[in-house]
Amino acid sequence: MVLEIAGLSPDEESVYALLVAFGRAGAADLAERAGMPVERMNRVLESLTAKGLASPTDGTPRLHQAAPPDVALLPRLKRSAEALDLAQHEAARLIESYRDTMRRRDAGQLLEVITGAEALRQHLRQIQTSVREEMLWFCKAQYVAMPSGSNTEEFEALARGVRYRVLYEKAFFDDEGAVDNVVAGVRAGEVARAVPQLPLRLAIADRAVAVFPLVAGGPHGSPEEPTTALVRDSNLLAALVALFERYWEDAVPLDVDDTGELSGTDGPAAPDALAPTDRRLLSLLVAGVADKAIASQMQLSRRTVQRRIQGMMERANAATRMQLAWQAARRGWL
Repeated sequence: MVLEIAGLSPDEESVYALLVAFGRAGAADLAERAGMPVERMNRVLESLTAKGLASPTDGTPRLHQAAPPDVALLPRLKRSAEALDLAQHEAARLIESYRDTMRRRDAGQLLEVITGAEALRQHLRQIQTSVREEMLWFCKAQYVAMPSGSNTEEFEALARGVRYRVLYEKAFFDDEGAVDNVVAGVRAGEVARAVPQLPLRLAIADRAVAVFPLVAGGPHGSPEEPTTALVRDSNLLAALVALFERYWEDAVPLDVDDTGELSGTDGPAAPDALAPTDRRLLSLLVAGVADKAIASQMQLSRRTVQRRIQGMMERANAATRMQLAWQAARRGWL
């Protein structure tokens, strides 16, 4: 029993190995291959599902599929020190077997498809349990699988020293309890920023695994099941990381003061006084007019234009001109 250290019984280990080797399979087929009664096989499959090592598929007949060993199995192994080297060797063999199976089914397949909200929640929790250095998140309004405030794995990871960088779109803060949950995350160590809108939901662990929607489900756990993709090291993953960094660069930092108030969420704000010259300059800048053309239209030197823009950026606590444009809209400067 190599995987006893991971909490698997002999039956569970043999059935999990069969699921890894054959992909999706029904209880009757697995029972025949394992040489055990169907009733006993059903109990083993229920136990594997409860442990996050397998999940049922939709449709009839009902089939089961193995959770990826690197996501579901390795975290269980890491929680125990006994026979760790032997168990990791066996896990590596199962990972390779799993990948070989996926390639045999479709040589061009780059993504693992996750169907259903429960399977998505399971993957997001497993990914955060195994993350070592950094999690990147796009948080859109109206949850699909994981309600705001239910992600306890984040706080456990933060306590382990994992860095969380989270981007929220402004509509997210309209959800009930969202602001309080973000405040709790920031106080626990989360680095948070806000943008007007995000293109998709996204979670990236250690720049090695990403989860994002292929077909979005409805908000607040609607019966329309989400179809999600899990992608590992590839050009697609690199593009998703680059997308996150691009949005992060232009986002507004979220800060929590001593009273627990959250700033930067694009909430209502009293307009600041802005000089007419700066207001006109800002309107040209937001319209996409180049510095040289602004200087010509306003009969100012280019250096003066750049100095005034820099002054407004400092006043708005903006690191980029795009942040300045957004902050200007929030402050009523335009």
